[in-house]
Amino acid sequence: MNVVIISGTVFGAAEEVAHHAAQILAEAGLDVTYKTRVSYSELLALDADVLLFVTSTTGMGELPETLQPLVHALREQPPQQWHGLLAGVIALGDACYGEDFCAGGEMIRELYAELGVVELQDMLRLDASETVNPERDAEPWLAEFAASLTV
Repeated sequence: MNVVIISGTVFGAAEEVAHHAAQILAEAGLDVTYKTRVSYSELLALDADVLLFVTSTTGMGELPETLQPLVHALREQPPQQWHGLLAGVIALGDACYGEDFCAGGEMIRELYAELGVVELQDMLRLDASETVNPERDAEPWLAEFAASLTV
């Protein structure tokens, strides 16, 4: 099963979580491709069986600039082959921002809904005000995600 991980980050934390996720999923026996920046055509060429977006939230609840062009392109040209594609979202944020907490992840979930992508489990929300090691905090969620793919 080909799992494609895409990250969007401002200061690097989401990238670190995505890299750790790639290691954990590979150790679970999955084929993993991790990209920090990818174009629409590059993403489609990866022929994902499963998508995992790992994103932070920036500004007033926006996606990082590194993800905005890709998300825009996916909305403009919805890939028909993604209808029914399995996916997950890990969102990083800070709960002190209230309504904007993990809003980047919520935007990815909205995109999934528009494209007919199926989330395997609830989005993981990692709160910067509560954790010093988001990579480690993501491990139980990632173990469950991997288990649902290797059954």
